[in-house]
Amino acid sequence: MNRKTGRGNRIGLLIMGLLLLLLGGYTLARGTHALPRAVAPGDEPLVNDPVRTAFATYSPWLWWAIALAAVVLALFGLRWLFVQGRRDKLGDLRLQHSSGGTTDVRGSTVADAVADEVGAHPAVLSASAAMVGTKAHPAVRLRVVADEDLPMSALREQLGRRAIPHMRQALELAHVPAITRVNLERR
Repeated sequence: MNRKTGRGNRIGLLIMGLLLLLLGGYTLARGTHALPRAVAPGDEPLVNDPVRTAFATYSPWLWWAIALAAVVLALFGLRWLFVQGRRDKLGDLRLQHSSGGTTDVRGSTVADAVADEVGAHPAVLSASAAMVGTKAHPAVRLRVVADEDLPMSALREQLGRRAIPHMRQALELAHVPAITRVNLERR
């Protein structure tokens, strides 16, 4: 999940939490007879005569409005569900732009090269990578499955002295953050 999706989730949860807090407060106030009787009589059911009268009076279009609200709510739910799978992968990175031309490189190509270099270690069973972040501040996320007998210092050396410096050199950047998730398995 990227930062934009996380921020949207927090805002949505805040709004839902406040709405549920207000409804819970109203229910508690109504049940304890804290509200004036003219506003919300606590001893009457929620669907009382004024509510039935409103539904009878506005019956033809009220049900259409309720159905439309349900469809809009369902569409918001589907949009939220699809956004959860969004990743912040980089497309093309512009390395050089001058009068002689422009040098662009695909983020997936750089990520594959890093994964191949990490995977070249004999104790690494598989490796995959993805370039993430922005074009101005790229980062790499690595997933490595290594032999459980591999000393972590050997993997750290493979990353820190070979793969990551080569990637930085290729991207012509002094600093590229790298996040590595390592799973250990038996060969």
